[in-house]
Formats: sequence, structure tokens, C-alpha cells
Amino acid sequence: MTLSSASKGRQAGTSGLPNGSDRIDHGDGRTLVTTVLICDDHRRFRDQLRRHVAAVPGVDRVTTADTSAEAFSRYAAERPALVLLDVAMPDLGGPETARRLVAAHPGANVVMLSCGNDHEQLAEALAGGASGYLTQDVSVEELCAVLAHVVDASPQSRHSAQPGPTAHHPHAPVIDPPLTERERQVLDGMSRGKTNNEIGRELFLSEDTVKTHARRLFRKLGVNDRAQAVALGFRSGLVR
Repeated sequence: MTLSSASKGRQAGTSGLPNGSDRIDHGDGRTLVTTVLICDDHRRFRDQLRRHVAAVPGVDRVTTADTSAEAFSRYAAERPALVLLDVAMPDLGGPETARRLVAAHPGANVVMLSCGNDHEQLAEALAGGASGYLTQDVSVEELCAVLAHVVDASPQSRHSAQPGPTAHHPHAPVIDPPLTERERQVLDGMSRGKTNNEIGRELFLSEDTVKTHARRLFRKLGVNDRAQAVALGFRSGLVR
């Protein structure tokens, strides 16, 4: 079952969970996520996502916001370890919300929620400091994997973006060895929210072959998953 299996409603609200510290320091560079902030103006989707996030081991609290202003307020008060932010926020928009949030709180870990056809907005958000993105039809398993990565990662191991006007940052990392043309095509498909099967149909490849190319490009980019690969792709100019 995917998160998009329930249609998104238009009513908005917040979870009303208690405040507290965002993370526990283990003294060895690792931190344990205790709070995740979900920012989306569609109540039904937001509540469904909250239930799935709350079930992930290591997540103790999930709070929500339905406007950018509320997202700023809740982040300042609660300092969540992870922010899941809708690209299409209704007031400031997701990219500007991400940019302002990271500018005010450089340690903020913001992952965008994408509907899959917002390529330019994602590029803007990632260039402005977002750590990566998830499509809103993300499977529960994929969501758990991303959150588990945040739980296990030290702050030093997370990718961070310098704010900038475009996705191609002047200090973009050099990919060595470079991606092959086929690997770039697979990465481009990922950036458009395509599944491995959909990418395979576009490129006339089997799904297993696409997975092989994906594993190779992950290794070359030094990343663990699609979100990190696409984020780095935008920042390095591999994806436009």
C-alpha cells in the first residue's frame, strides 16, 4: 500500500502533541530522531503520513503544520530532527519555505514531498537547502528506509546544500568516475518521480537492468537511496 492510496482532503489541522527536545545525543556522533514535523495543507494525506511516520522505530513524536508560518513557529519551538515539507505549500510555496527555514536554522534537515510533476520547484528547493525529496506516493517501506537513514546518520554524514539561485551550484561536487549516459538517464527518470519499471519502459530496459544502473550510480555518487541521488544530481548539474 502506498501513501497516495487515500485521496487528499482540503481541511487543515495540527496534531497538538507536546513539545520537547528534538534529539538525544549518544556521545558518539550519532543522534536519535525523536520528532518529525510534517508540513502539508491537506489534512487527510497529512494525517495518514503522520500515522506511518509515527510507526517508524526511533520516532517518538510527530507534529504537523498546514502553513509555512506555522512550520516556522513549530520548528523554532520544537527543533524537530526532520521536516517533511510539501513542495506546493499554499502561502509561501515549498521552495521558499525550505530556503527560509534552512537560512534561519542551518542545521534543519528538510525533505520535500513531491507530487512528481514539480521538477523546477524541487530543483529550487534543493538548491535552497533541502536535503532531498520523497514522492507523495512513496511506499511505506521506502518511507521507513529514509527515516531509518536519518535515525542512523550523524549530522556530519548528511548532505547539506548551500543556498543558491539555481540547482547547479558553483561548488558542485566532482563525480569521479563520471556517470555513464545510461546512468544519467536513469537518474533523470528518478528526478521525475518515475519507478524503476517506468524508467525501464522509457529506456527499453528490464526493471532488473534499471536496478543495476541505479546501484552503480548510487555507488559513484556515494549515496544510499534515490532521494540522496536526486538531491546530489540537482546540486551537481547532472539533473536539470
